[in-house]
Amino acid sequence: MSAPAREVAPRVFVLGAGRAGKGLARALLASGVQVVGLHGRRADAGGAMPVTAGPLPRTLASADVVLVAVQDAAIEAALAELLASARLARGAVVLHASGSAEAAEGGAALRAAGHAFGTFHPLVPLSDAARAPAMMRGAWVGVDGDPRAREASAALAASLGARTLEIPAGAKPRYHAAAVFASNFPVVLAAIAARLMSDAGVDAEGARGAVECLLALAAANVAGRDPAAALTGPVVRGDAVTVRRHLAALAGDDEARAAYVALSRAALGMAALDAASAAELRRTLDA
Repeated sequence: MSAPAREVAPRVFVLGAGRAGKGLARALLASGVQVVGLHGRRADAGGAMPVTAGPLPRTLASADVVLVAVQDAAIEAALAELLASARLARGAVVLHASGSAEAAEGGAALRAAGHAFGTFHPLVPLSDAARAPAMMRGAWVGVDGDPRAREASAALAASLGARTLEIPAGAKPRYHAAAVFASNFPVVLAAIAARLMSDAGVDAEGARGAVECLLALAAANVAGRDPAAALTGPVVRGDAVTVRRHLAALAGDDEARAAYVALSRAALGMAALDAASAAELRRTLDA
C-alpha cells in the first residue's frame, strides 16, 4: 500500500458516463487533472463535464490514460471499441474501474497493441457525482496490472488525494466481496435497523436519525483499532438472555432474523468468551 505522493497527473479520457464515470470525471477535474473527454451512451451538454455519445471522439487521441468506467458486463465490449477506433494514442495506458472483472481478453489485445492495462478501483460509494471529489480525498484505490498501469493509477490517486493498495493476483473476487461487506452491507443494515425501530413504534424520522448516528459512531469506534476490540453488544458480553429476547422479537421477520443470526455468529467468532458462555450463545443462535 502507499500514501498519497506528488506526481504529474496525466491527461485522462473517461469512457462510461454512469454514476462512477461522472463521479470520477468530476473528482479529477476538481483536483486539477485535465479530463479531455467523458463519453457515454447518451450525450449531455450540461453538467460539470459535457458527455459525448456515438463514435469515440477525436479528443481520445490526446489522452495519456483512458479510464473505463462501464458496468462489468460491458467492459470487454468497451475495450474492443477502444482498439477498433484506432484513436488511442501510442502507448496510452488503459485502466478499468471494476473491482471484480479481469477483462482478460480485452487486456491481452491492448497489451499486444502496445498499451499497458490495469485496474483503478476506487473504494468509494460513487452514488452521487457531486460528492465524489470530497469522498475521494483520503480514500483508497485498488490497483493491479502492468507496471506502467500501476504507475498511472498511482499518479491519478495522488492527484485525487487518495491512497493505493495492490490487489493480489487472482484475488479479485475475494477482494471485491470484502469491499461489498464494507460499503454496501452497512446500508442494508441501516435500512433493516430503521425499519425495526419504526415497527417498534419509534417515529420514522427519529429512527433514521438514530440509526445514522449509530453507524457513524460505529465507524469512528473501529477506526485505527482491531475490530474485535471495538465490538460491543450482547454477544461480546456473553449475554444469551438478551440474544434470546432479540430472537423472540424477530420471530416472523425472516429477513431481519436471518441477518441477526448470521452476524451474531460472526461476532461470536470475534468475542473472547469463556467456553461455557460461547457454547450457550451458540445453542441460542442455533435454536
